[in-house]
Amino acid sequence: MKKIAYKNLDLLYKEIAGAQELYLPVKVAKATNFKKYEDGVEVDIKSLQTVKSAKDLFFPQSEDMMEFKTSGKNIEIIDARKTPAPFVLFGVRGCDLKSFEILDRVFLAEPVDTMYKAKREAVTVVTLACNNPESSCFCKVFGVDASNPKGDVQATIVGDEMFFEPLTEKGRALLDSLKCLEDGDATAVEGEKKAIAEKIDALPFVNLDLSEFKGENLMKLFDRPEWEDLSKACLGCGTCTFVCPTCQCFDIRDFQTNAGVKRFRCWDSCMYSEFTKMAAENPRKNQMQRYRQRFMHKLCYFPSNNDGEYGCVGCGRCVKKCPQSLNIVKVIKKLGGKNND
Repeated sequence: MKKIAYKNLDLLYKEIAGAQELYLPVKVAKATNFKKYEDGVEVDIKSLQTVKSAKDLFFPQSEDMMEFKTSGKNIEIIDARKTPAPFVLFGVRGCDLKSFEILDRVFLAEPVDTMYKAKREAVTVVTLACNNPESSCFCKVFGVDASNPKGDVQATIVGDEMFFEPLTEKGRALLDSLKCLEDGDATAVEGEKKAIAEKIDALPFVNLDLSEFKGENLMKLFDRPEWEDLSKACLGCGTCTFVCPTCQCFDIRDFQTNAGVKRFRCWDSCMYSEFTKMAAENPRKNQMQRYRQRFMHKLCYFPSNNDGEYGCVGCGRCVKKCPQSLNIVKVIKKLGGKNND
C-alpha cells in the first residue's frame, strides 16, 4: 500500500507523465473528460464521472484505419494503424473499468480487433473508488463494487490523502517507479471502503430487479406492449449511446481528400434511423423498434451470448443525459421482476 498527500497529486501526475503518457479527468469549458496530462491543465479528479467514458482511449469516437493512393491503375494501400506506446489511464471509476471487460468480449473475440487490442495491452489502469456516489448510480446491480474498483492499481481518497493498492504486475511496476509515494497503512482505507458501501446501499436504484431479463424470456420481452409507451417521447438523438461506456457500434466510411482516400471508423447509434440500413430498407422502421433494440441488446441479447454478462454497468450517464428522461432504469422497472414495483 502506497499513499500521497492530496495536495501533492500534481507531483504524482508530473512524475508519471515524465515516463509515459498520462490520461486522466481534465475539465475543459465546464465539461470533464479523459485528456492527456500537460502542464497547466485543470485536473478534475474529484468529479464522480466524466461526460464521455474512458472507452475513448481504446475505441475512439473516430479512428483512421487505412489510406488509398492511386496512380493511374495502381492503388497503394497504406496501413494507418499505429503501435501505441505504454500509457497510464488514471482515475477510472469501477463502472468504467467494468465496461472494459464488456468491450473486451466484443473486440478481443475472433476476429480480434487489432487496433483495440494494441491499446488495451499498452495501458496501465489506475482506478479510483467513489467516495460519494450519486443518486443516478446503480452499478451494484451489475456486480460493480465502487469501493473496490479493481484495475492494475486501485486508489482511494481518505481525508487529505490518496492511497494506492497494486493488483497486477503492471500496477506494482508503476507504483515501484514513483518516488513521490510513501508507504501507507491499509486500515484507513478499509474504513473508507465500508463507508462507501453503506452509501451505495442507500441509493434509490440499488435494488433494481433483473430477474425477468433471461434468454428464455426473449420473445416474451420483445413482444411486451409497454415498449410503445416507454419509447413515445424518444427523439432518436443518440445521446444515450454516445455517453454509454459499453456501446460498441460503429460505421466504416471512405473520405476523399486531395492526397487520396482515407478509410475511417466512427461511432454509430442504434437509435438513428439509418443504423444498419440496407439497400432494400431499414429493418427497424420506427423509433419504438430502435428504442427496443437498444435495451433488449443491453439486457437480453448480450447476456444471452456472453455467459450472463449484461451490456450495462449502471454508471447512470444515460439517466442524467437523456433530454427526455428516458433511460434503462425505467425499462428495468417497467419490464423487470416483481421487486421493481
